[in-house]
Amino acid sequence: MPTSLSGRDFLKLLDFTTDEIKYLLRLSKQFKALKLAGTPHRYLEGKNIVLLFQKTSTRTRCSFEVGAMDLGMGVTYLDPGSSQMGKKESIADTARVLERFYDGIEFRGFAQKDVQDLADNASVPVWNGLTTEWHPTQMLADILTMQEEFGDDLRGRKLVFMGDAKNNVARSLMVVCAKLGINFAACGPKDCMPADDVVEATAPIFAENGATCTLTSDVAEGVKDADAVYTDVWVSMGEPDEVWAPRIKELEPYRVTAEVMAQAKEGAIFLHCLPAFHDTNTTIGAQKAEQFGITEMEVTDEVFEGRQSRVFDEAENRMHTIKAVMYATLS
Repeated sequence: MPTSLSGRDFLKLLDFTTDEIKYLLRLSKQFKALKLAGTPHRYLEGKNIVLLFQKTSTRTRCSFEVGAMDLGMGVTYLDPGSSQMGKKESIADTARVLERFYDGIEFRGFAQKDVQDLADNASVPVWNGLTTEWHPTQMLADILTMQEEFGDDLRGRKLVFMGDAKNNVARSLMVVCAKLGINFAACGPKDCMPADDVVEATAPIFAENGATCTLTSDVAEGVKDADAVYTDVWVSMGEPDEVWAPRIKELEPYRVTAEVMAQAKEGAIFLHCLPAFHDTNTTIGAQKAEQFGITEMEVTDEVFEGRQSRVFDEAENRMHTIKAVMYATLS
C-alpha cells in the first residue's frame, strides 16, 4: 500500500514509522532534483500556510517560506510581537482561528506542549519547526545529508553527537538513528546525557532495527568508527547569561577539533545544525571571546571550514525536506 501522510501533524519523529520517514526522505530527494533542475513544482497552488515563531531563525523560516512558495502556496509569517497567542488569546483559540484561514500551521518556540495544543485544536496539519524537546525537521535534513554521502541505506553507520546531549537536537538524533538502524553515540559530560524518557523510548527501537546506542564521556570511545560527527551550540537561545561560564568549562573537552575528527572513521563528515560559534565574526562570538578568552566554542574553524564539513549542504537540505513534509501532509 502506498504511504500516505495526508492530514497528519509533524510534531516529533517518534510518531512516525521507519517506512514513513524513508518516504519523506525519498520525497525530499525528488524535490531537490526538481529544484536543482529548475523544474516548476507548484503542486499546492492555492493553499496558504502560517508560520508562528516564538524563537527567531534563519534556516527554518527560509526553508518554510521558499519551500511553500515553490509549491505555489501563500505564506504569512508571525513573529513573537505579531500574534496574541498565549498572551491575550489561548493557544487553543489561536488554533481554531488560524485553521479558518490556513491549510497548515508551523510553530517554532519553546514548550512541546504548545505545539501539541495547536495540533489538538486545529483541524489542519501542524508542523514543529523546533521546541525545547524536539527538532524533527532538522533530522530529515541531517539524514538526507548523510545519505548523499554514504548512500540511501544507512544501517550500520555510526553518528556521534558531541557536547550537550540532553538538548533537542541530540534527543531527536537518537530517535531518527533508532528508526533507521544507525548506531548512535552521545559523547559529553555525565550530566549532559539524554534524559531517561528518550533513552527508554528509543531502546526497543534500536534493538528492533539492529542498532546500538552508546552514552559515554570518553571522546575516543564516542568518535571511534563514527561516520558522522555532530555538534551544536553550547548555550541555546533563551538561556540566561549566567550559564555561559560553567557551560564552557564543562563542554570544552568535547569541542570538535581536527584531532577529534582524525579519531573517527576514514571519510567521516562533520555536521552542525547552525548557527555555529567557530570564530569571532559575530557579535556574540566577539563578546564571548573577550569575556572568556576563547575564539572557538563547540567546533574549531579548521573543522567547520574543512574538507569534512557538510554544514552548508545540511542547511540547504532543510528546504528540501521541509518541502517534502508540507507536500506529504497537505496533499
